Amino acid sequence: MNKVLLLISIIPVFAFSQEKEVLRYFKTKESLVGVKNDKGNIIIPAQFKMYSDLKDGDLVEGETILFDGEKKGEKSQKNTWGYVYDRKGNFLYTPLLYDNGPDYFVEGLRRFVKNGKIGFADRNGKTVIEPKHDFVASFNYGYASFCDGCKRNDDDGYVKVPGEKWGMMNIKGETVQPLTKYSQNDVKIVGKYYPYPFQYNEKEKNILQFFEKQNKLLSDLYYVNQYNKIPEKEKKLFFEIVERPKENFPYYQVNTYDYTKYDLGMLYRFKFLVSEDGKTFYAITAYNEKGVPFEEWLRKEIEEATKFQKEHPDNPNKFKNNQN
Repeated sequence: MNKVLLLISIIPVFAFSQEKEVLRYFKTKESLVGVKNDKGNIIIPAQFKMYSDLKDGDLVEGETILFDGEKKGEKSQKNTWGYVYDRKGNFLYTPLLYDNGPDYFVEGLRRFVKNGKIGFADRNGKTVIEPKHDFVASFNYGYASFCDGCKRNDDDGYVKVPGEKWGMMNIKGETVQPLTKYSQNDVKIVGKYYPYPFQYNEKEKNILQFFEKQNKLLSDLYYVNQYNKIPEKEKKLFFEIVERPKENFPYYQVNTYDYTKYDLGMLYRFKFLVSEDGKTFYAITAYNEKGVPFEEWLRKEIEEATKFQKEHPDNPNKFKNNQN
């Protein structure tokens, strides 16, 4: 997917914090972009050539500032795209190049590159996992595979090299060894099993129960337009909390996985936000992680599934609306 038209910030637009200084992007006659506050004080000088639809005066959203493009007079690191700063104008990191643009946030973390190694940063720009591996995949179900001694190719992947070493890390960046004995709750990744990575308190269990009670409905909605017949036992969805409330992000994020524990949609498909008190539910509906009330999202999903099934009566995975 081409990211040229994506919004500059991919922090949720309705995540909020304490009162923040208003910052805006500005453009020079040479079409270079910087950031200044409402008093006109320059926070970050205009030195970036942007590749998005950014307009002069656009508001800076979120806790970090992403310049989606090149920096004048500076050769970018290999396999990187863009520059990320904090709201005070301090440089933080250069995102990994992925899908023709800066890496996405996946399970609350984005990959970045430093001295040729890949690490992970959170939404506030804090380094969560130090860069120490030559290649690291995005996180899925609490795990990310990494490689040392391999080389990056031009297709967001890697090139096999004799002597390369692969491993698996958890969200703390710790190397995890595969299990010799496993249960049905454990995770199978590339033919090996790893420990179930999630732990929950009672409030978090109740949040997940909200989705579990609607498992059949949500799975039918997801699979209605799949043209391969899916066995009922393989339609079961798994819901996990992949991000918890933190400074400037007062939400739990819940991702949805299929029966193999694979994320249903890497960007925003079937992903949800829940208020810090665990009582208000939202569905993420766009690349910039804009959220809408869960009931509104569900109503639209049902309408679209009903319409699809009417237009495609031969679909093998039938949707039955039992809510009426």
